[in-house]
Amino acid sequence: MKISKNVLSFLSELKIYNNRDWFLENKKRFNEIQSELIILTGYFLSEIEKFDKTVKGVDPKSCIFRIYKDVRFSKDKSPYKTHFGIFIRGGGKKIDGTGYYLHLEPDGSLVGGGCYQPDPKSLFKIRERIISDMNVFRKIINDRKFVQDFGTEFYAEKLKTAPKGFAKDNPMIELLKYKGFAVAKKIKNTELTSNDFVSETLKSFRNLYPLNQFLEEAMMDKHKRK
Repeated sequence: MKISKNVLSFLSELKIYNNRDWFLENKKRFNEIQSELIILTGYFLSEIEKFDKTVKGVDPKSCIFRIYKDVRFSKDKSPYKTHFGIFIRGGGKKIDGTGYYLHLEPDGSLVGGGCYQPDPKSLFKIRERIISDMNVFRKIINDRKFVQDFGTEFYAEKLKTAPKGFAKDNPMIELLKYKGFAVAKKIKNTELTSNDFVSETLKSFRNLYPLNQFLEEAMMDKHKRK
């Protein structure tokens, strides 16, 4: 199983002809791609469930973001996104929670996950747990396979100073400055359409699971507080 080249060619053309007339003329292509993505997402779900039981029973369709843009408050009035996004988590695509993300875009594809934009309450809980379980957190983010996939920086904005309520001399302060705890790795077009892409992506998702579990437990207060 792999991503067909039709996905990238469709998105490349959509970037040039981002209007309703072109989209309607190519609606059949879009529907075919949607069907392909639903099958792909279903396969990802079945494989992720083997190590993350929270995704059991999730409808593949609920994980795929709509291509239609909300342009009400945007200066860019082009009606369609020029990428496809898939976010897999228990309960479907909820940005506030942790999950596994696949971003498909010509010369801009990503594989990643974690928690990109936690609400203030959830962010506070995550920071608290990083402090209380700092050795566990360090072990997760310093794991060799994790670093090979996602590097050593989180894919999120970072405060310049210590967050409110946390001491600036805390040994974990540089990590506590993050406003989110998502990670991502870039994927080349040739990698995206290769025969190994799906299996390699699943390996990355497996390497991501300990981080997702840590963050989810923090937000849900499921860890043992010290």
